[in-house]
Amino acid sequence: MNLLESFRIALRALSANKARSALTMLGVIIGVAAVILLVSIGTGVQTQVTGSIEGLGSNLLFVFPGNYTSGSGGGPGGPGASLRKPFTLDDAQSLQVRLGDSAVVVPVAQGQAAMKVGNRTWNSSISAGNEFGMEVFTATMAGGRFYNRSEVTASRRVVLLGATVSENLFPGQNPVGRTVAVDGQPFTVIGYFEPQGGSMSGDSDNAIYMPITTAQQLLGSKDISMIVVKAADANEVDLLKSRVELLLRPKFKDQFTVFTQQQTLGLLSTLLGTLTAMLAGLASISLLVGGIGIMNIMLVSVSERTREIGIRKAVGARTYDILSQFVIEAIVLSVLGGVVGIIVGAGGALALSKWVPAEVSFWSVVLAFLFSAAVGVFFGVYPAYRASRLDPIEALRYE
Repeated sequence: MNLLESFRIALRALSANKARSALTMLGVIIGVAAVILLVSIGTGVQTQVTGSIEGLGSNLLFVFPGNYTSGSGGGPGGPGASLRKPFTLDDAQSLQVRLGDSAVVVPVAQGQAAMKVGNRTWNSSISAGNEFGMEVFTATMAGGRFYNRSEVTASRRVVLLGATVSENLFPGQNPVGRTVAVDGQPFTVIGYFEPQGGSMSGDSDNAIYMPITTAQQLLGSKDISMIVVKAADANEVDLLKSRVELLLRPKFKDQFTVFTQQQTLGLLSTLLGTLTAMLAGLASISLLVGGIGIMNIMLVSVSERTREIGIRKAVGARTYDILSQFVIEAIVLSVLGGVVGIIVGAGGALALSKWVPAEVSFWSVVLAFLFSAAVGVFFGVYPAYRASRLDPIEALRYE
């Protein structure tokens, strides 16, 4: 009996128990769909974050309080790094004076705010800087203007709105010149932005922008989250990094970290790539469960078809013929389940892309399909081997 005949017999056996075959494939379908869906979300987030950092501008240095370059936990380095000396506005201003025309320095303060306009309320993040913010960060204003130096110096209560905030508080209206209550304090809207998407600090569209001195008063803290430095010359970014480190080291020792834009991209890409791989690994567990289901059903099938196997072997079927038939049945179950899972996973990712960043990648589809086929082979071999080793006389006597 050739392979084509084995394939035909396997399909006929599976079609004889359509409900059981469909339920057996369900585990594989869920596993493949989960792998594609989670990897798509991970890839989409990675693409969005990378694009956001690139969209911030070019020639940038990000200076953070704390040592994030080595180690972890309570000592130097890692997310648990001690922040005994947070940056202040004076540190950023001193850095600007000493760097001179070679760079533009923007201190950044962040927080959360509750806003209200009439009977409309909205919660968003605060992102505050100085008058050089538009020189450093890339963003398109939909209307109005950016705050100026005098407003920063005088801590004026002026604010710019991200696209999401503007649409929710002033739907279909121009918010410039209107008043909005931020944590109960009146602010005048002087501008608003076109949609920007995500950024290092979250959703840029769901944020409000104000002078850093105003934000410090509102938040009740003189600390700043980070300092962003833009090099005047793209060829001097590394030199500027060395200068910034040299200028900050006398006061902060090793309790600060300077990342170039490329280092930041590399760090986040590695982190998000690892996260995506972990999500794929977790989703793959359901594929293994589906494979165990296939093996279980195939073992049941062997028991139910013992007399059939005995008759086939009695009339001349070889061990290879029996083995190939049951292996093909397992592979067909896993491959068909994989194809349906790909359709469900890709369709789900496309549907979710309206609300969360999701990007179906070719490698995730191929990986999920190959894994599903491998599951069929791996978990189908033992039942097939067991069937092929049945003694024909004992099989014919089986009730």
